[in-house]
Amino acid sequence: MRNRRAALSALAATASLALTLSACGQSSDGGSEEKAGSAKGGTVGVAMPTKSSERWISDGNNVVKELQAKGYKTKLVYGEDDPDQQVSQIENLITQGVKALIVAAIDNKSLTNVLQQAHDAKIPVIAYDRLILDSKNVDYYASFDNTKVGELQASYIVDKLGLKDGKGPFNLELFAGSNDDNNTKYFFGGAMSVLKPYIDQKKLVIRSGQTALNQVTTLRWDGATAQKRMDDVLTKSYKSEKVDAVLSPYDGISIGILSALKSDNYGSSSKPLPVVTGQDAELASVKSIVAGRQTQTVYKDLRKLAKVASGMVDDSLNDKKPEVNDTKTYDNGAKVVPAYLLKPVSVDKSNYKQILVDGGFYTEGDLK
Repeated sequence: MRNRRAALSALAATASLALTLSACGQSSDGGSEEKAGSAKGGTVGVAMPTKSSERWISDGNNVVKELQAKGYKTKLVYGEDDPDQQVSQIENLITQGVKALIVAAIDNKSLTNVLQQAHDAKIPVIAYDRLILDSKNVDYYASFDNTKVGELQASYIVDKLGLKDGKGPFNLELFAGSNDDNNTKYFFGGAMSVLKPYIDQKKLVIRSGQTALNQVTTLRWDGATAQKRMDDVLTKSYKSEKVDAVLSPYDGISIGILSALKSDNYGSSSKPLPVVTGQDAELASVKSIVAGRQTQTVYKDLRKLAKVASGMVDDSLNDKKPEVNDTKTYDNGAKVVPAYLLKPVSVDKSNYKQILVDGGFYTEGDLK
């Protein structure tokens, strides 16, 4: 009887240990239940910058949809433009045992330490639309051709003003994105590669004198910040002159610029609105384009970007090499990050229906 009781006790202990290990995410032989190559059903962490921009809300929803369609669970967080909060959120995702991370950085230099934690936990990291700097622990980068975005914005200004036909001079003012976003230099560099010859020829005149990147950045891509700077530029440099074009890198900035212009009586019969560019085809700006206020935006199909990023996660977790089309451009200071770049498209009043409505990004009802 004593031997039988001992045997039963040993059996119960073994069963209890197996249950305990199972509850901890491990099998009784000490191995992981979800090993690399068998990651379906695992959780992917998605860290987005802010809900204050509709594009990041769309990005978050699109990424979650794509990952769930591939069989993954997701944890989506927004840092609300607070770099420290985003670092804390990513630390929590790592602690919770996510299998991979997709990160659109708020501050591209603030993530080095937390990405080392991800690397130590064998968690692959995909930089989403904004390259993360100073970390060797960024595995892949999913974005658009950011230099091309700036080229499209600047080329639109050139064409709209008739500069190739010898027209001019015209007054131009320059705006750039946030100085802590690596994309800013690519957008601005692409634009200036097109505009600089006309500036050198004095066909384009920047009356504010603010031409260097560090003079024209807009922290956190904030529309109110852009509006204040545009107000200052108009007050100081356009007392008797009028501005003919404004290079704006993003729709939210464009709305701020247009608010400042409206306050200075632009949009009246005697003072027409200048050419104002943009980016992201946000709903408010597309409506503004249809109404004849903002002139242009650069459309980036966020659905395709989400598909690329989720595909990189899926391949990385299943021992496959993700598809990339750029292995030279994006040096983050610690490594050249292999990237897949999508093509942006210029949109204005002449083609928004074809590109945005027929393409299923918006409906006619959305734009009313």
